[in-house]
Amino acid sequence: MSKKELMEQEPAHMRKKPAFKLNGMVMGRLFGYMKPFKVQLVFVAVSIVLSSVASVASSLFIKTLIDDYIMPLIGVENPDFSGLISAITGMIVIFLVGIICTLCYNRLMANVSQGVLKNIRDEMFSHMQTLPIKYFDTHTHGDVMSYYTNDTDALRQMISQTLPQVLASLVTIVSVFASMLSISIWLTLIVVAFLVVMFFTTGKIAARSGTYFMRQQKSLGNINGYIEEMINGQRVVKVFCHEDKAKEGFDEKNVDLSACNCLANAYANVLMPVNNCMGYVLYVIIAVVGGILTINGVTNIACFSLGVLTLGSVASFLQLSRSFIGPIGQVSQQLNSVAMAMAGAERIFTLLDEKSETDDGYVTLVNAKYENGQLTETPERTHLWAWKHPHTADGSVTYTELKGDIVLDDVDFGYTPDKTVLHNIDVYAQPGQKVAFVGATGAGKTTITNLINRFYDIADGKIRYDGININKIKKDDLRRSLGVVLQDVNLFTGTVMDNLRYGKPDATDEECIAAAKLANADGFIRMLPEGYNTVLSGDGSGLSQGQRQLISIARAAVADPPVMILDEATSSIDTHTEEIVQRGMDALMEGRTVFVIAHRLSTVKNSDVIMVLDHGRIIERGSHEKLIAEKGQYYRLYTGAFELE
Repeated sequence: MSKKELMEQEPAHMRKKPAFKLNGMVMGRLFGYMKPFKVQLVFVAVSIVLSSVASVASSLFIKTLIDDYIMPLIGVENPDFSGLISAITGMIVIFLVGIICTLCYNRLMANVSQGVLKNIRDEMFSHMQTLPIKYFDTHTHGDVMSYYTNDTDALRQMISQTLPQVLASLVTIVSVFASMLSISIWLTLIVVAFLVVMFFTTGKIAARSGTYFMRQQKSLGNINGYIEEMINGQRVVKVFCHEDKAKEGFDEKNVDLSACNCLANAYANVLMPVNNCMGYVLYVIIAVVGGILTINGVTNIACFSLGVLTLGSVASFLQLSRSFIGPIGQVSQQLNSVAMAMAGAERIFTLLDEKSETDDGYVTLVNAKYENGQLTETPERTHLWAWKHPHTADGSVTYTELKGDIVLDDVDFGYTPDKTVLHNIDVYAQPGQKVAFVGATGAGKTTITNLINRFYDIADGKIRYDGININKIKKDDLRRSLGVVLQDVNLFTGTVMDNLRYGKPDATDEECIAAAKLANADGFIRMLPEGYNTVLSGDGSGLSQGQRQLISIARAAVADPPVMILDEATSSIDTHTEEIVQRGMDALMEGRTVFVIAHRLSTVKNSDVIMVLDHGRIIERGSHEKLIAEKGQYYRLYTGAFELE
């Protein structure tokens, strides 16, 4: 492929970009993960050196073999081959040493690479658990998955293959260059002059290739994100006959990836043939010049000798020149792998450098009981919770019973600083009350519950939980006190019992079954092939949406939190089942503060307080009867349609 044809394939937005440059900070950080494997790396280095020395020694041995063993035997009537056989045997031993060392360092580097990648994946996953919800709201799941697959695989290839090959090549280059100087400085000067041309040519090609390999990793992450999105939304794609548009979107991203891949590999695949051709040219030049010097008896200058260039010296130098050019070609070829690995490492380190969710809270949630009228902490579960306040001044601790009194006082919030989505929100949820939020999609209902969970922090105002500013409560303890049932159900690979026990790992089977009965899920669970031991996979794809929601409700019941948030919890259940589940949920909600988000107004009629939101503002509040009597927005919604769209 000509350069013109190559450039025609290159998208306009990718032209005239800076060439790939090795990032020393990223490389240094990556090497930091290899410190636990110092002993193995020492053995690898020793093996590489021995393997390279063995390779060079075999090339040098050609000179001795020809000049000292083969040439003296020419024309002899009764030649003695014992010396020649001993020399060949010695050469075999050298080759065996090289083979064994090569096998050892490749095996060791495989272990090192997998160990390094395991540590990186562990750190990535652990750090990912500390990231705020905002990160996952702004990054596609497929792109995040690409960190664990494509990017780590690029690192694996570099650590297990590229690094040892580059080190072996460098050792070989140094040792071969020293050996060439020991044979002929004249011929060595020819090699050095030729290397200048070779480095200039291959450097240009490798830089372009590296640039496109880096872009390839980014494009791969983008296309993975798109594929993951399309797979999850395939039902919606089919319903709206969006297949052609989906293919257009995929084609656009696929063309971008294909262009990067094609250009990267086009430049990369040119490298080895160019290096080989230049190596053959150098081979011919050395053979011609060496032959002329030998025939004409030109004085040969070497590092440790001065004399005539022999036939064995020329043959040995020719072999060394091949051993010299080969590693240089390998190093330039491995730059592509380095570029891909650096792109993957930069993406991984970008994830690891993402700021963890901050938590300045110091108030914790504990199990409590009353002893002699005093609230005290206890290790066993008593179904009575308390907020534990440590006092740094005197080291004392006070306890406040968790009642579920939640207040939002003049709260403003925006997901971005330039756009406020909640305005002057005032909510007073007294212990045991059922508070409902209704309103059109985008009115801000779910956003309010996100703020109560501290998935996001408010811009202005206060949120208090039992009189405590929620900023002072540790996030884990705050969220442990809140049970959430979402409209979008997530079931995890494992048995039904494992999924029920998700919010309370120490729950007994009896507690899980009781919770399932409360949510009216026990009947259909027992009809599954293995009952509660039935293994669910693919997010519970074998269950109906209603069954998945019932398991989600039962899971919240097992956790038994003092405050419940039901976000469209019954939206996926048919009306008949909803009536049964509603009775179970009423029992679940008894004695708890409950926040309900619903489009079906029939499900919130029995709420103590109903709040109607519109464009981030509470425009009406009161009981069902009060709002109907006022004949405002709620009245129009209720009498016009029982469901908000």
